[in-house]
Amino acid sequence: MPDVEFKGKSFSVDEDGFIDSYENWSQEWVQLVKKEEGIEELNDEHQKVITVLREYYEKNGIAPMVRVLSKVTGFKLKHIYELFPSGPGKGACKMAGLPKPTGCV
Repeated sequence: MPDVEFKGKSFSVDEDGFIDSYENWSQEWVQLVKKEEGIEELNDEHQKVITVLREYYEKNGIAPMVRVLSKVTGFKLKHIYELFPSGPGKGACKMAGLPKPTGCV
């Protein structure tokens, strides 16, 4: 796995740029992915999506289906794509430190 350096931290990532381990997630990782996603500033809605994804993953070991993410956050899918331009799977799950989803999100 290649390593990515950001703000003095090193992260091992897979071929799609997802962090190697959920336990290695940090705020530096969030800032790195935010930059890659082209997101200027994270707001409370971004944080809510990240928190929901992390909590769901901790309980279930997988990312939630899109309709579950939408229901729990109260955000329409279109809005989630506005928050995370590359989508809930690639952008949001990546930022939350989850493994690359296999069709869940």
